[in-house]
Amino acid sequence: AMSRRVVRQSKFRHVFGQPVKADQMYEDIRVSKVTCDSSFCAVNPKFVAIIVEAGGGGAFIVLPLAKTGRVDKNHPLVTGHTAPVLDIDWCPHNDNVIASASEDTTVMVWQIPDYVPVRNITEPVVTLEGHSKRVSIISWHPTARNVLLSAGCDNLVILWNVGTGEMLLVLEDMHTDLIYNVGWNRNGSLLVTTCKDKKVRIIDPRKQQIIAEKDKPHDGARPIRAIFVADGKIFTTGFSKMSERQLGLWDLKNFEEPIVLQEMDTSNGVLLPFYDPDSSIVYLCGKGDSSIRYFEITDEAPYVHYLNTYSSKEPQRGMGFMPKRGLDVSKCEIARFFKLHERKCEPIVMTVPRKSDLFQDDLYPDTPGPEPALEADEWLSGKDAEPILISLRDGYVPIKNRELKVVKKNILDSKPPPGPRRSHSSCEPDLSRPALEEVLEEIRALKETVQAQEKRISDLENKLCQFTNGTD
Repeated sequence: AMSRRVVRQSKFRHVFGQPVKADQMYEDIRVSKVTCDSSFCAVNPKFVAIIVEAGGGGAFIVLPLAKTGRVDKNHPLVTGHTAPVLDIDWCPHNDNVIASASEDTTVMVWQIPDYVPVRNITEPVVTLEGHSKRVSIISWHPTARNVLLSAGCDNLVILWNVGTGEMLLVLEDMHTDLIYNVGWNRNGSLLVTTCKDKKVRIIDPRKQQIIAEKDKPHDGARPIRAIFVADGKIFTTGFSKMSERQLGLWDLKNFEEPIVLQEMDTSNGVLLPFYDPDSSIVYLCGKGDSSIRYFEITDEAPYVHYLNTYSSKEPQRGMGFMPKRGLDVSKCEIARFFKLHERKCEPIVMTVPRKSDLFQDDLYPDTPGPEPALEADEWLSGKDAEPILISLRDGYVPIKNRELKVVKKNILDSKPPPGPRRSHSSCEPDLSRPALEEVLEEIRALKETVQAQEKRISDLENKLCQFTNGTD
């Protein structure tokens, strides 16, 4: 009976990839030409952000998802770095907050408004300074609020509390060479890193310990990538001695021997893995490739099952991967990629064709929502929490703009001034609650007025543009 069931049963055997129609792309974007194995693109249910070419400094562009078509050449950019931007990452707990890492050694965190601003955004909410060389990797903690990781060419990994602008942890003396990539596990208790010294390390960041490491999971000299997949296993991509591209699956309990080590082809682009824990599918997008290959990871041999390849004619410069809550469940969409070309960004939709119009709960288990499960200091003190899940049954509606508050700790706060005279600013409750509310309300009203005026100015500027264009 076994021999007859040759074809493995899986609801993902027929995942079907398709580019959107031409008018649904984002055209006329000058995608950055920096040589860096970053994905250059970050997306969430509200925005697509892309690192772009910028004279005299570094910049990225942020477009509302719905703003497809040709991008106005005067569309405002996010410009604050003094050298090229190398990586960007949206905060998983606030769709209006994005972090950027740059060759200028800093990490900046930005608040992006729901409306399109009139001018470039030049003021970050907070600038994080601690690296001595360029910073090429950033990644938000999956479950703790305001915790951000950065890795630089100084071989350091730094964890920050964005809410206070402070360093929480510095992981030094762990990497002897350039760090290629860093990934969190699902609850953010562990990190996996790959490095030019050909080692994959599993790190407990709070204990500042390497708890497991594997030397040369792939023998070749080119960069290795590693991510956590379900059950704490590690999925890697790399190159063999003969420069063939490989994928590997590893179990932390026995890190010596791979569960799977498989050759794929002889292209030289680094394979960027994107993992969807809800479906256990890994998508591999090679930089410079024109295809996306995808595999399902299961508990049964051969463990990594090839599903299919999405092929196109144009090579990809970078790739954005939409979180689950940004997908269209009514179309049975299980993944959406944002493929960067030289001058445009092309969404590619992955669907599982189904005849029924009903919500397909087997395709959409509850998935991480936008609420953090922990505060930064709880996580730092040793607490772990799984992501807080939401149902996609009725689709996900993004939350209105939430401000990121940064409260810089003041070194003067820790020591009260000597003698009886306390300054008013420290903690005298002079301002009664109602009075404080009143001041806050007034500030809120002022903010709204300023925003309304900004919008009015922008409308007038647009009208003026049309008027002057009309008279040319």
